[in-house]
Amino acid sequence: MRDTASTPDIKEVVKEKYGQAALRVKNGGSTCCGATPASDSCCDPITTNLYDPAQAAQIPQEALLASLGCGNPTALAQLHAGEVVLDLGSGGGIDVLLSARRVGPTGKAYGLDMTDEMLALANQNKRASGLTNVEFLKGEIENIPLPDNSVDVIISNCVINLSADKDRVLREAFRVLKPGGRFAISDVVTRGEIAPAIRQSILLWVGCIAGALEESEYRAKLAAAGFEQVNVEPTRIYRVDDAREFLAGQGLDVDALAREADEKFMSAFVRALKPAGPSLKNSGAEPASCCNPTCCTS
Repeated sequence: MRDTASTPDIKEVVKEKYGQAALRVKNGGSTCCGATPASDSCCDPITTNLYDPAQAAQIPQEALLASLGCGNPTALAQLHAGEVVLDLGSGGGIDVLLSARRVGPTGKAYGLDMTDEMLALANQNKRASGLTNVEFLKGEIENIPLPDNSVDVIISNCVINLSADKDRVLREAFRVLKPGGRFAISDVVTRGEIAPAIRQSILLWVGCIAGALEESEYRAKLAAAGFEQVNVEPTRIYRVDDAREFLAGQGLDVDALAREADEKFMSAFVRALKPAGPSLKNSGAEPASCCNPTCCTS
């Protein structure tokens, strides 16, 4: 799939949208509609009802309201006490905080985000949670500010599709994972050809749709980055009515495009492993510099 918008354009629109979402939460609203929802729900079928009540009870309400994900990687990823977890595009911190509880005080959960407003909200939620094994880093997922072979598990929730350079994101993920480390993310994935009108809309790109990879392409890019045992497991497949909801208000022929998009978009849990032994493949990514002295310890 050829990118239909430049990287700087996409990043600026993403920053603006997610910054505004964080401010709405801090002002008592939700990320999507500007109104506080009665439950873990939003105004589109992708972000609705992802966390069960038991998980919601473990985190500050602001972290739940700030969720803009398409899945629940913490419920599907196998996390163990003492592990180091990194969340790519951590937003308000919901998956980082849940992961921190899973890995316990001997483990560590990092969140990486490029949006100042989301980082401020995430650190506010960290303080409210009382967790001490959490650190939020400022940076881009194409240039992860952690050293090689330093992370046991990478999670992410509907963020990789937002990048215009997914190959670099996956190479960076491979670089920072320890040998035998796990890639376990939720993302929007497509099946089959997608209408150019959808692909070309930057607003839909930011809405986790236009930038989504086709399933076979996702597998191929992970393999090219060096990953093995790649698996893509659908968690939600979107139908015509769902498509109408996320296409509405974009200046498109909603009825025609919704029919064309039927069952072509899905939320999926994407798994892969970094080989435990030496890999012959070169990640091709320049080493990222550490953001602070503490992050350069393995």
